[in-house]
Amino acid sequence: MKHYKNLTELHRENGFPAPENPLFSAYHCNQSCAIGNREFTSDFYMIGFKKIKSGVVLYGRTRYDHEAGSMMFFKPRQVIEMKNLEFEEDGFLMFIHEDYLNGHPLHADIKKYHYFDYETNEALHLSPREEKTTWELYNIIEAEYNNNQDEYSREIILANVDTMLKYAQRFYKRQFINRAEISGKTVTRFNQEISKYASAGLLGVKGLPSVHDMAGRLNISPGYLTDVLKQESGKTALEHIHIYLISEAKNRLLGEDLSVSEIAYELGFENLSYFSRLFKKEVGISPNTFKKQMLN
Repeated sequence: MKHYKNLTELHRENGFPAPENPLFSAYHCNQSCAIGNREFTSDFYMIGFKKIKSGVVLYGRTRYDHEAGSMMFFKPRQVIEMKNLEFEEDGFLMFIHEDYLNGHPLHADIKKYHYFDYETNEALHLSPREEKTTWELYNIIEAEYNNNQDEYSREIILANVDTMLKYAQRFYKRQFINRAEISGKTVTRFNQEISKYASAGLLGVKGLPSVHDMAGRLNISPGYLTDVLKQESGKTALEHIHIYLISEAKNRLLGEDLSVSEIAYELGFENLSYFSRLFKKEVGISPNTFKKQMLN
């Protein structure tokens, strides 16, 4: 598998003009923009906008959904594949080497955007107005990139990249709402999967379900799952798991002749203290106190 460590090699091997900066490049795609027709990894963050007519983009070995103009966000060392791409309109690619972010707030902030970890059918589909905003920001970045870079260039470029990422976060929230109407509320599907997990007896066998496990059952990435649930309900995936477990615990504390420790282990908790801390955090009293109060 090809791994690109520097931009010069990536540009040269894919027919792009030589980069203006060894750590950052912006490339305007004139209805043609692909990288190698093979799997590759790199040391770069990649941000792309494309309106694809035909072809395949694979990220993390899963297929991106391209029904409209869409943005894609790739992180360093993630497996990517672009094959036989044809575009209906122009697009762009930006490559940001990890070292370009050193000493800048974006070095830490970029890791907060979960969409760099999204994988399956989770590209950002832009409305015409959102597309216009994105292109305006890209054009500022491209102009600065091509303008005899000086001591201000990096700050100006990264400030506009940061703004683009913030807009992407906003646009994704809009997409979560719109697409929920089509696919059904994710929180409902999520809770159904937790119930199936528990009904199959997996709590006692495999332990507490992880966010990664639940995301796999829903065929979406963990980051996307957490962001959608947060948008729909105000709570994260982990919080929903805890809510389900505490609800089950309360039911079993009142309906079964089992000790608190036995119920904790049945629900997948490895130790009683963790269960008791979580129960008290969610309910306000300890499991033993809850049982005594309700039975009396």
